[in-house]
Amino acid sequence: MHDSLIIGVRAEPGYAIITAAGEIDIFTVARLREELFTLAGDGRPLIADLDRVTFLGAAGLGALAGAARRAAARGASLHVVCGRPQTRQLLQLTGLDRTLRLARTRAEAIQALPARPPRPVPAPIGGDDDDDD
Repeated sequence: MHDSLIIGVRAEPGYAIITAAGEIDIFTVARLREELFTLAGDGRPLIADLDRVTFLGAAGLGALAGAARRAAARGASLHVVCGRPQTRQLLQLTGLDRTLRLARTRAEAIQALPARPPRPVPAPIGGDDDDDD
């Protein structure tokens, strides 16, 4: 029997976070893949928090790899939070640790995000005060 997969999405300034809890397998991956691909397509960095995932099958690995390619094609990145040793080992054995940016915690993933460009400073209102002649 398969556990249900619970997916949450949150937009933050400059990046998005998708959280998954439960099993990611052939029966549950469609919803996750759809969310990942939508978020990876908007050009912002994406964090996939898999800390509460109890099973990650081949279908889930494929969804992560596809989302990473989609994000990279749009100049963004996919960061995967996986503190569970089994999940990290699986990503390393499959070589996905070379494609995905792994973090042990969400805070570590946020810290690894590329710096956002500074916002432009608005020009002062009222003209140029340098001409005091």
